[in-house]
Amino acid sequence: MVDYVIIGGGIYGCAIAWELAKAGEEALLLEAKSIAIGASGGLGERGVRANGRDLRELPLIGLAYDIWPDLHEHIGGFTGYRRLGHLHLIEREADLAGAPAQVWMQNRQGIESRLLDAGQLRELEPQLSENVIGAIYCPKDGVADHSATTRAMANAARQAGARIIENAPVTGLRRRGDTVVGIRATIDGEDREIKVGKQVILLSNAHVASFVRDNLDIELPVWRMWPQVMALAADIPPPMTHLIGHAHRTLAIKPLPDGRVMVSGGWRGRWDARAGHGQPIAEQVEGNRREALAVYPALADLPVDEVFTDRAEMISVDGIPIIDYLPGAANMLAGVGWSGHGWAIAPAVAKLMARWVLSGDRPGMLRPFGYGRFFA
Repeated sequence: MVDYVIIGGGIYGCAIAWELAKAGEEALLLEAKSIAIGASGGLGERGVRANGRDLRELPLIGLAYDIWPDLHEHIGGFTGYRRLGHLHLIEREADLAGAPAQVWMQNRQGIESRLLDAGQLRELEPQLSENVIGAIYCPKDGVADHSATTRAMANAARQAGARIIENAPVTGLRRRGDTVVGIRATIDGEDREIKVGKQVILLSNAHVASFVRDNLDIELPVWRMWPQVMALAADIPPPMTHLIGHAHRTLAIKPLPDGRVMVSGGWRGRWDARAGHGQPIAEQVEGNRREALAVYPALADLPVDEVFTDRAEMISVDGIPIIDYLPGAANMLAGVGWSGHGWAIAPAVAKLMARWVLSGDRPGMLRPFGYGRFFA
């Protein structure tokens, strides 16, 4: 029997395993393949960004701001965290009109934000297209190496006393009433049941929706997609120094430590059943590159170095995660729908979820993410 069984070896599963183990609790993490094999790993870096976030998430990123700079010291491993600052670029007068309201709202939530005019913006980013007329600037935003951070978090969890088993896909659960008493998994090629002493934390990303559908007969309003991540080769330092977003273009740009330029922002691949993962679509690659060139003409001569669409993400119908106990499983806390939202706030949310699991009281910052928000 294990007190706390965690399903999923991404940043959330590893971080909660670490939090529980630090608290002296018995924790077992089951990962179907390997740590950081899903959305918590892969090419490049992930944004630690408050700029442009949903209002409901701003208190969480404010808390995460305080955690990220020293996280490497606490987990004893590399995170690659860099505070670059984020620029939310504006090209249209209509978008500029609403920018002061967004700046006001973010500042009211404790997120340092400033509206820059064209001249101020070019002092920061001189190689921007002349079509960019302003930007919302969040100087405390940054990036982190998601693969390295997740693996370091897993190592920290192990050192704190958590047990992690990789290549152990979870196949089902057993309930007594509305309490989960057993988790079925394939371990070392054998089907096994792990008895649950206290709680289950379900954080296996793309697996969550089908798992609760099959085992709890619950349909979650989420779906799977295959985000496209592209790196442009560069023989010179990248033409930007900040994390870049955009008010109306489907675009995100990051200068990588190796000199390459990471381009993403919502373009997608397609599922390839034969390969068993997502595959790039030529038109999507070219469209994403075209958007980047429209903002930074200096990228025109940089060839595409790598493109990946092999890591599934989950999106919820209202664009923010679902974090809650679900009907029929009173002792199973689930988290899903992180796409575009989960990475930056992960250290803060994991800390709050662990507190919820241990105390039984939902932290106020997590109330907006309840499953009940979808019901009248």
